[in-house]
Amino acid sequence: MSEKQNKNVTVRVQKIKKNHIKQKLVFFLILAIGLVILAIFSEHLCPYDPYAQDLASALQPPSLQHPMGTDTYGRDMLSRVISGARASIFSTFILVAVIFVLGTAVGVCCGYFGGAADAVMMRISDVCLAFPGLVFAMAIAAILGGGIQNAVIALAVVSWPKYSRIARGQTLALKEEPYIHAAILAGDSSGQIMLRHILPNMLGPVLVTAMLDIGTMMMELAGLSFLGLGAQIPMAEWGSMMSSGRSMIQTYPWVVLSPGIAIFISVAIFNLLGDTVRDYLDPKNSRS
Repeated sequence: MSEKQNKNVTVRVQKIKKNHIKQKLVFFLILAIGLVILAIFSEHLCPYDPYAQDLASALQPPSLQHPMGTDTYGRDMLSRVISGARASIFSTFILVAVIFVLGTAVGVCCGYFGGAADAVMMRISDVCLAFPGLVFAMAIAAILGGGIQNAVIALAVVSWPKYSRIARGQTLALKEEPYIHAAILAGDSSGQIMLRHILPNMLGPVLVTAMLDIGTMMMELAGLSFLGLGAQIPMAEWGSMMSSGRSMIQTYPWVVLSPGIAIFISVAIFNLLGDTVRDYLDPKNSRS
């Protein structure tokens, strides 16, 4: 086979691979959007009031009337799982947005200006990264007290350094590029250079990290709620729902499995979406 034929075959293979990645991206994006729509309209999609108690119907197994059964207070588990999507998914999005913005801003500023501020912020990030993330977050959440807001704050405190490290490394490389020196000579301010030239060219790796972090942060928020350091009873949130029913896992397993399956499906969808976005943005797959 000639060199030209080999090149044509390689191009066709790259096109097929790129199209396959695009199809996967669309598929997982549709699933993720479906979860978000479920969370937005959860109040209207619940077949029953997720907080209405009916002790006469307590701990009923899954049936046509209650597809996921009922809990110890006779509340419909399907309604509570649907209602819990709002707290679990939106809290995760808020958390990822906070650590994305904070970490990126710190990293870009430290990488561009350097100096004492860079040294201090990087040592702070070293301290945060020196501890297991969830253990550190548990300590902070315990100090702040229970509540989903405090759980988000605790995880944000320990999670931003990863983004700052990535943003700082990208900024250190980009600020030596010729077009940055040209912008300086043209009279652009430091803020203009960071916003117009550095930030758009380094967002790719940070955005991929944020996409991959959605599933991880959802698990960690659910973990804090499971330990009583996040959402509090009677709030419908998947982690706290698993916590309240953990003593009945052998006798009434649907009380724990219903929110557990919801967490599993959601985390799987967002992880697969993040992996697909990473593959789509990979320069090796961008050549066609």
